[in-house]
Amino acid sequence: MINKKDKGFTLVELLIVIVILGILATVTVFAVRGITDQGEKNACKVERRTVETAIESYYAQNQSEPTSEAQLVPDYLKEAPSNVTITYGATDTVTPTISTCPV
Repeated sequence: MINKKDKGFTLVELLIVIVILGILATVTVFAVRGITDQGEKNACKVERRTVETAIESYYAQNQSEPTSEAQLVPDYLKEAPSNVTITYGATDTVTPTISTCPV
């Protein structure tokens, strides 16, 4: 008679594999979170530069600073910026300020 052995994984082996997969999943989640945060910061910087360029273009054509985002939208920006507001500095120069971005 031939000895028949049970083939398969033990409970300990399965638990070790599950723990290893859990560790890999945790590392992946934290890595993706860092990439997402960096992407948001870069998007805010780009939006700020876009508004600064629009303000410079407005000034070049009108010889005055815009007083609101609405003056920039029809000709200089596709839509009103969601994270940038225009505030005036101490010397009455237009300074775009990031209001809600994590920069």
